[in-house]
Amino acid sequence: MWIRQEGELTILACRVHPNARKNAVEGVREESLDIRLSAPPVEGKANRALQKFLSGALGIAKSKIEIRSGEKGRTKILVLRGTTPGEVKGKLGITERP
Repeated sequence: MWIRQEGELTILACRVHPNARKNAVEGVREESLDIRLSAPPVEGKANRALQKFLSGALGIAKSKIEIRSGEKGRTKILVLRGTTPGEVKGKLGITERP
């Protein structure tokens, strides 16, 4: 499952593709949310860009988005505060397959 509720927190698994032409959510593939970022993967720039992009897309503060694991890799586990899995899916335009 690419997104789940854990108490008051929402846990999100994503795969980041840095150096893209533009920032965009590509959809869910292989149990993770694919996100393209224009930032390069150096000195934490892609991580900061990911937090800024999701903050804007979800309407929550950057401080409420924490990278739990995967800071140096493409596959990341994020902890989101102040939102639910349903809200995340709705705001990102992700629909579940039957």
